[in-house]
Amino acid sequence: MKKGIVHFNEGEHINLYLLIKSAQRSVASNGKPFLTLILQDKSGEIDAKLWDCTPQDEEDYTPDTVVQVDGDITTFRGKNQLRIRGIRLTTGQDHVKKSDLVASAPMSINEMVDTMNQFIFEIRNPNIQRLTRTLLKRHQEAFFEFPAAVKNHHEYVSGLAYHVVSMLNLAKSVAALYPALDTDLLYSGIILHDMGKVIELSGATAASYTLEGKLLGHISIMVNEIGKAAKEMGIEGEEITILQHIVLSHHSKPEWGSPKPPLIKEAEILHMLDNLDAKMNMLSRAMEKTKPGEFTERLFAMDNRSFYNPLFEQKVTVDS
Repeated sequence: MKKGIVHFNEGEHINLYLLIKSAQRSVASNGKPFLTLILQDKSGEIDAKLWDCTPQDEEDYTPDTVVQVDGDITTFRGKNQLRIRGIRLTTGQDHVKKSDLVASAPMSINEMVDTMNQFIFEIRNPNIQRLTRTLLKRHQEAFFEFPAAVKNHHEYVSGLAYHVVSMLNLAKSVAALYPALDTDLLYSGIILHDMGKVIELSGATAASYTLEGKLLGHISIMVNEIGKAAKEMGIEGEEITILQHIVLSHHSKPEWGSPKPPLIKEAEILHMLDNLDAKMNMLSRAMEKTKPGEFTERLFAMDNRSFYNPLFEQKVTVDS
């Protein structure tokens, strides 16, 4: 299996096909322009600088573009970077496709569609079920292709739907322990809570924030979508307000983006499941590129902590 970009160590030389995830122009202290690139393949991503870039470079090396890169792995503040020695656009003769370089969810879209439809089928409240089904159908294509975020967690093709499926499975287990939870609200809230990202983000690959994403954010977008759909369907009642509250509060705190804290138990549980699944995804991906006996790079979304990958072989054992 070919070595991915995140599996190279400091001092190693690379010559790889990579996808430009983002490109930002800046000016160095000597007055010359340069590009800060985030390059990716299926294994993950790496920061790189293209120094002394020309206007043609700025035109060529844009997000969602496949390039061949020659360079060396360096480190800065404990994080790998790529020093570019050479870079070029690919042609048809390279026989490389964008899909070869893009990470995707470990479940097929069909599996995730089936799982989500089964959870919707288990929603007993007819208004909540109709509303959830309608909104999922309205945004289905993007919902099952978009990432859950630009960075940090589930930042790959179909990551949004995979995050939701993981949360639904967690919710089912939690609800079995706490039968007082209203699974209609919980399942619907999970499916809808991040759906606004199909409007907040620009696409399935090399995602960036749209104008609506920058000015409104996925939480406000989805609260409005729920209200608009309910009005179109002639649905009224407390359950619509509560669903809007669950979406509005799922980040829990104002500094994390929620205008309201969770004020019903299903909203509190949803926030916890959201946080749990996001953090476990971040940790799992960081550990994949960390050798036993070493620490991960600092994870900004995890309070800038580095996590240790134990040397001993970890096995699940059952006490006799």
